[in-house]
Amino acid sequence: MPDLVRVEPVALMPTQAGCAVFLGDGSKVIVFYIDPAVGVSINTVLSGQAPPRPLTHDLFQSALEAFGGKVARAVIVRMEKEIYFARLIIEAQNEIMERKIVELDARPSDCIALSVRNGAPLYVVRELWDRLEDMSQTLEMMRKQGEESE
Repeated sequence: MPDLVRVEPVALMPTQAGCAVFLGDGSKVIVFYIDPAVGVSINTVLSGQAPPRPLTHDLFQSALEAFGGKVARAVIVRMEKEIYFARLIIEAQNEIMERKIVELDARPSDCIALSVRNGAPLYVVRELWDRLEDMSQTLEMMRKQGEESE
């Protein structure tokens, strides 16, 4: 298993093109951009709200639980041409099958949405993490601009 850095969502901010997701480890913050609907899905859980009807990630979560599964962890594994790739690791065990671990190709945004629903850890491969620019100052600047516009 590659060396991993554990990260957590630090902020979600609306942008003209969608939603900026900031992930951090306590000393560094990275950013990538996601579809606004997935941003709403993540933010709903992080803010402790319950949508009136299940969102797509809630439906997937319910299906996983029905089959004795849960998200064990998610790992952002690489970036190619500004597109991030991730792996979602699911563990399942029920009365019909023994413990099984499944690894799926997934968008990082979906991994975050499902990780926050499960309280599952989110990681970035260290080699990738070390190459990415620290966006802490950009996050602070965006937060200040948001406060000024209120």
